[in-house]
Amino acid sequence: MRVEIKEVTSKKELRKFVKFNIDLYAGNSYHVPGLIDEEMMTLDPKKNPAFEVCDSVCYLAYKDGKVVGRIAGIVNRPSNEIWQQKRARFGFVDFIDDDEVVDALFGAVEQWARAKGMKELVGPMGFTDMDHEGMLIEGFDQLGTMATIYNYPYYPKQMDRMGYVKDKDWHEFKIYIPEGVPEKHLRIGEIVKKKYGLKVMKFKSAKEIMPYAHPLFHTLNAAYAPLYGFAPLTEKQIDYYINMYIPMLRFDMVTLIVREADNQVVGFGISLPSLSKAMQKANGRLLPFGWFHLLKALKSKPKIVDLYLTGVLPEYQSKGVNALLFNDLIPVYRSLGAVYAESNPELETNNAVQAQWDYFKREHHKTRRAFIKTL
Repeated sequence: MRVEIKEVTSKKELRKFVKFNIDLYAGNSYHVPGLIDEEMMTLDPKKNPAFEVCDSVCYLAYKDGKVVGRIAGIVNRPSNEIWQQKRARFGFVDFIDDDEVVDALFGAVEQWARAKGMKELVGPMGFTDMDHEGMLIEGFDQLGTMATIYNYPYYPKQMDRMGYVKDKDWHEFKIYIPEGVPEKHLRIGEIVKKKYGLKVMKFKSAKEIMPYAHPLFHTLNAAYAPLYGFAPLTEKQIDYYINMYIPMLRFDMVTLIVREADNQVVGFGISLPSLSKAMQKANGRLLPFGWFHLLKALKSKPKIVDLYLTGVLPEYQSKGVNALLFNDLIPVYRSLGAVYAESNPELETNNAVQAQWDYFKREHHKTRRAFIKTL
């Protein structure tokens, strides 16, 4: 039977779109399912402020009356303006290993992108850098994280078959927690604090951190500006992410570096206990028991730590500010009994961020790729 492509136009179809990822990977021990309601909110123009600056479409592929694939097309207008490109993105993509299905899905998004005047299609990427990006090309036998995409090995083979090529790669590392803070970091940290008038800030509640939430994201905008495809988050997008993520924070694993003179957020490090196993148990749903697994994991003494967001203002980069983050967080991880941290994706060309791991035992265990095709 021919593959049928349908545009998602209703909440019922959107739920099918989101659930297909969970159904396709049922029983896979490495895949970490997202939360259905959270992903539906991400893809809802009425709830996600990214739609104010992005155009988007979602397609489902059907064969023999059954959903066999999904894909979203996205045009991030500010990103194209900043980088002087005419690029559409594909994201939220999953499919069975069937050439006809894959060709139909990508054909639909390519046609949509051309109609928008785009010259290239790249992905997988989301609306913003806060969404999942990069297709796994190495590390299929490694447990995924809440912040990343897991996909079957046939995905990149299908991309190659269709003529998509590498645009950028991200590397991921296991960073093994040392027994103590390296002496060099301790020394650099003290020098940096005195030289630049910085202080390390810790928090015990959402109420305490809220005055720093917007400044933190402003620092993120500045720190991430040179990174692949990045466009600054708008104030509405910042509000959206604050409301989504502040309730999930574990405050002993959050560190801010602040300039004493004006309370400017110079740098930040946000990490969490690994939620991968808890997310697998939740299987996309908070109710009836998903919330229990997640709450238990958030309060645990984890063997694995996930490094989610780290950033330093450009004018303070390569000046040792990262040492202050390490000096604070390494003792926290040691006290919890953590064995290693998941770096999550780092651009292979971002030498500065990779160099910060030089003093730690590390293992490059995953690689993911943004594929591109000229339309």
